[in-house]
Amino acid sequence: MSNLITDPAFYLVAIPAVLLMGISKSGFGAGFGALAVPLMALAVPVPQAAAVMLPLLAIMDAMGLMALIRHADRPLLRLLVPAGLLGTVIGTVLFGLLSAKVVAGVVGAVTLAFLAIRLVFPPRADASPPPRWLGFLLGTTAGFTSFVAHAGGPPVGFYLLPQRLAPVVFTATTAVLFAVINASKWVPYAWLGLIDTRNLLTSLVLAPLAPVGVWIGLKVVRHINPVWFYRLFHLGMGLTGIKLLWDGLH
Repeated sequence: MSNLITDPAFYLVAIPAVLLMGISKSGFGAGFGALAVPLMALAVPVPQAAAVMLPLLAIMDAMGLMALIRHADRPLLRLLVPAGLLGTVIGTVLFGLLSAKVVAGVVGAVTLAFLAIRLVFPPRADASPPPRWLGFLLGTTAGFTSFVAHAGGPPVGFYLLPQRLAPVVFTATTAVLFAVINASKWVPYAWLGLIDTRNLLTSLVLAPLAPVGVWIGLKVVRHINPVWFYRLFHLGMGLTGIKLLWDGLH
C-alpha cells in the first residue's frame, strides 16, 4: 500500500473540502465546515476522512485563535467546553459501535430539525437566552458529532444563534471551543488506529490549503453584515443536514 493517497478522485473532493473548512473556521460561511468530511467521504471512508482532516484542523485552529481569541465569550466557553469534552469521550466509546452511515443520518436529521424549529419559531427580540442545560446538552452533542465527523457546528450554532452575538464574538467563541475539542481528539484517534503514516502524509500534502481558507474567511467575516452572516449560517446548516441525512439513508 502506498504511504500516500494518490487517487485523483480523492483530491477532487478533498481540496474544496479543506478550503470550505478553512473558510468556515473564520466564521464566514459557518456551518458549511460540517460538509468537509462528508465531501471527502465520497472518496474514502468517513473515519479516514476525519483522520486526514484532524492535522489540518490543528493549523486552522492555531490561525483562528491568534486572530480571534480575545473576542470570545468566556461565560459561554465555561459552559460549552466541558460539555464538548464529554461529547468526545462519548464519541470514543461509541466509535466502534455505530456505523458511519448511522451517525451521518442522525446528525443530518437533528440538524434539519434544529433548523426547522429555528425558522418556524424564530426567537423574539425580547426572548430570554436558551437555558444553560440546553447549552450543555447541545455542547455535548457537538463534541460527539465533532469527534465522529468534525460536524459539531450545527448543534452549537443552534444554541448560540438566539444569543444574538456579534459575528466576530460568535466566530471567536466557536473557534476556541472547537480548538479545545479538536486538540482532545488526538489521543483517542491514535488509540483507535486512525493516526497513521498514510493519513498524515496525505494531510501534509493538503496542509498549504488550510491557511488559505482561513485567510479568505477572516478577510470577509470582519466586514459582513450580521443579517447576511446568520443567513449564511442557516444555509450552511441546511445543506449540511441534507447531505448528512442523504449519506445516512443511502
